[in-house]
Amino acid sequence: MEEIKLFAPATIANVSCGFDVLGLCLDTVGDEMIIRKTIAKGITISKIIGQSLPLDPTKNVAGVAALSLLEQLDMSTGFDIQMVKNIKPGSGIGSSAASAAGAVFGINKLLGEPFSLQELIPFAMEGEKLASGTAHADNVAPALLGGFTLVRSYNPLDIIKIDAPKELYATVVHPQIEVKTSDARSVLKQTVTLQQTVTQLGNLGGLISGLYTEDYELIGRSLHDEITEPCRSILIPEFENAKKAALEAGALGSGISGSGPSIFALSKGKETAEKVGQAMALIYNNIAIDFDVHVSKVNANGIKVIKQ
Repeated sequence: MEEIKLFAPATIANVSCGFDVLGLCLDTVGDEMIIRKTIAKGITISKIIGQSLPLDPTKNVAGVAALSLLEQLDMSTGFDIQMVKNIKPGSGIGSSAASAAGAVFGINKLLGEPFSLQELIPFAMEGEKLASGTAHADNVAPALLGGFTLVRSYNPLDIIKIDAPKELYATVVHPQIEVKTSDARSVLKQTVTLQQTVTQLGNLGGLISGLYTEDYELIGRSLHDEITEPCRSILIPEFENAKKAALEAGALGSGISGSGPSIFALSKGKETAEKVGQAMALIYNNIAIDFDVHVSKVNANGIKVIKQ
């Protein structure tokens, strides 16, 4: 293969109680990428449509991730990357992760897959480090592996894929304001109480158990964030009202997607998920803030090849 075209999906990180360790992959929103082999060594980024982002590969998350992969190989050729960015930076649904994961996935495919999907995660994390200052995996892992992913450990890196219950749907409302990940991290408290830790661990364990047993009520009871949501919700207009509207419309639970400003809700069934989206949309219609709504089944496979 000389060229490959990909769909690099959006993701929801943290999923309330899983700060920096839990994420899930979406199916209906994402970027498109074309990656081509080039005669010249190294990485070039020749086109980005949809967002104003640097073409310099050392200043672009896709370029940094790709370069980190090439450092592990003795390459006589290089690669050019083109992107259609449908995920806005600062949206809270993994814009940087889609670019970074898509770049390493596509190059790996063109090289005959010398690395497994799990082995690609550290390369993609380098792109996340450029974007937020922290090499976190809770977006890039579900983008590459699909489903839910749990980061059991960062050192050494140990990531577990968890299949989603068949009727689990996500609704995401993205108010058109930007919350930078670095800013959202700056408002977090550096210490938490023992009681907060106990509560958070119980919810994380309950959520994981609910996913494995397809216990939707347990999933809903466990979607509670004791640590980050109280700090970050102040950055998101009408967060509490949008969350309340989601729950009243039948959502299992709701919270901040990644570092915000997007708000997610999980529901049993597509019909309920769509009703939740309509209810949350009413909140932002009332205050005249532009927004997007996405309703998606959990993407079981992650990045998809469109054409090769």
